Amino acid sequence: MNGRRCTLSEPPLIETRGLTKRFGRVRAVEGLDLLVPHGSLFGFLGPNGAGKSTTIRMLTGLIRPTSGAASVLGVPIGQRLRLGSRVGALIEEPAFYPWLTARQNLRLLTSLSGGVSRGEMDATLELVGLTGSADRAVGGYSHGMRQRLGIAQALLPQPELLILDEPASGLDPEGLAQVREMLKALHERGITIFLSSHLLAEVEMTCTHAAVVMAGQVIAEGEVGGMLGGLSPGTRLVVDDVQGALRTLGGIEGVRAEQTAEHAIRVTGEAVDSAELNKALVHAGIRVREIAPMRRTLESFYMETVRGGQNAGPEETGEGNIRPGGSSLSTKRGGQ
Repeated sequence: MNGRRCTLSEPPLIETRGLTKRFGRVRAVEGLDLLVPHGSLFGFLGPNGAGKSTTIRMLTGLIRPTSGAASVLGVPIGQRLRLGSRVGALIEEPAFYPWLTARQNLRLLTSLSGGVSRGEMDATLELVGLTGSADRAVGGYSHGMRQRLGIAQALLPQPELLILDEPASGLDPEGLAQVREMLKALHERGITIFLSSHLLAEVEMTCTHAAVVMAGQVIAEGEVGGMLGGLSPGTRLVVDDVQGALRTLGGIEGVRAEQTAEHAIRVTGEAVDSAELNKALVHAGIRVREIAPMRRTLESFYMETVRGGQNAGPEETGEGNIRPGGSSLSTKRGGQ
């Protein structure tokens, strides 16, 4: 396995410019502009139907774009064969012969491309945590074990870039933790990883960079740390009279309040002070059951972005979109 540690100052490993895919009248991907930095563990986020899988299928040469351009490791996606073993990919759920062992499946699949040594196979099985199960029939594997075996198959050519489509889909908590730690270990070995997901908490714990895509367009991208650091400060209130609390808080300059549950309110704004909020509500005769700062999460960033709650950054200051080596957050409005 390649132990070279890549740096984010190198050219992007994936770049798309106006990438578009239409199926008849359905626009699956529309004008997608995306940069995946060299050496990153990149999360490609969005709800089901956002265009994530279609994008990955175009990047891996399984389908052709309607228009636009894209390159992987500097090679246009129309020349995918030039990449050879430099890219490994797992698209959807992997398929194996259930009556064969993991080792036999891998030996059979790699024989189609010249085969690998016993040592390389053992090292890869160890890396994905399947050494103790390598000689068991795959039919007895859990879903998480099959996912890890699929990643092992993608890793055997020793790629520079690993592309994974929803690798954590359908996993139980134990399986999620196993795949999460495996991805971190692969990244530490110098492999750039691009993975699609709608599991925001997993991406937050795993990825260095992320992009949010909706309706086939990137609406935000950047370093995960920058995304979380750029969130407006928030405070959660639980009160007995939500409507009364909203009226009271609405009269405080610099404070924005919205109902998030039956008795819960989220308060944001530069003027938020928990003691003052509590004082104003009590003075208005509203009982405050709970008041606490909200933890900044990728989920709250996602919701704040897609709701248009963040009116910031690069658009107002003139900063450009994130580029490899940068740490800013780019939030795109009105499509691209």
